[in-house]
Amino acid sequence: MIHFNDPLLHYTCFTIVLCPVIWNILARLCYKFIPKNTPIYIRYIACYLLTIWIFSFSSYRDYLIRKTIQNQPKLILFEDYYYLIEFIAIVIFIIGQIFVFSSFYKLGITGTFLGDYCGILMDTPVTTFPFNVLNNPMYIGSTLSFLALALYYSSPVGILLTIEVYIAYRIALLFEEPYTKWIYEQKNK
Repeated sequence: MIHFNDPLLHYTCFTIVLCPVIWNILARLCYKFIPKNTPIYIRYIACYLLTIWIFSFSSYRDYLIRKTIQNQPKLILFEDYYYLIEFIAIVIFIIGQIFVFSSFYKLGITGTFLGDYCGILMDTPVTTFPFNVLNNPMYIGSTLSFLALALYYSSPVGILLTIEVYIAYRIALLFEEPYTKWIYEQKNK
């Protein structure tokens, strides 16, 4: 069902792990090398450069996931229930995108793309939708979107890659959440 010897699968799996590792390293470097007295425009430039990197590399990862899903065998069992699975996939995708885009709307560019690591801090935490439903709606929404893609294409490898994305995000949060909390504690000192 899954061609585990596929070099594209190996590369995609590596890229999925690499994506949050690199953006967390870059974000921490921003925090380390941008002093508190740095002019705000420099902080915004750093944040927008980080945004370009995160968005570009994440888009590349998404492309690889889609390409890997399309190049691997489909699950024939799903073909008997194709329209039901397709409908479920579309619903899951819409829910995922609602979480992603509503998070982006509430946080803006600097809140979404680790602006706090560049010294651009929010005045108060966002507690309205979707943050009143989930702690990390952007990561959950993204994961749901990958799951929807896997279901839509009846792809066992897509399910496997979705699980890997979820695990990569959970591990990234082990680093991001305490560090972000620490940054905001430093703000109050």
